[in-house]
Amino acid sequence: MKIAVASENKCVSGHFGHCEGFEIYDIENNGISKKEFVANPGHRPGFLPVFLKDLDVNIIISGGMGETAQQLFADNNINVIVGASGSTDDIINKYIDGTLVSSGSVCREHMHEGHCNE
Repeated sequence: MKIAVASENKCVSGHFGHCEGFEIYDIENNGISKKEFVANPGHRPGFLPVFLKDLDVNIIISGGMGETAQQLFADNNINVIVGASGSTDDIINKYIDGTLVSSGSVCREHMHEGHCNE
């Protein structure tokens, strides 16, 4: 399984579309088998879900994400977890041990970029 975490300086980004990039974790046997950083190629409507699908990502974790983006990820068979915060490594460990829960929140305001998960 591959999990992408929208990141800024190794912390979960408040909004996936404007993140610095994605920490991509390969998870096998309840552990991290590989980790790599992939730079965000740019925020364009509808692009990032397909970009991450092409990287074989199964799950995207972010602080915040809009409703349309969440639907586009679902359309590309990528599960969405939102409302996350903290370091990307800590978040992955919470996912692995089963304690990470999506808030289900939907970011509707982009006037305050970076504050979607507050």
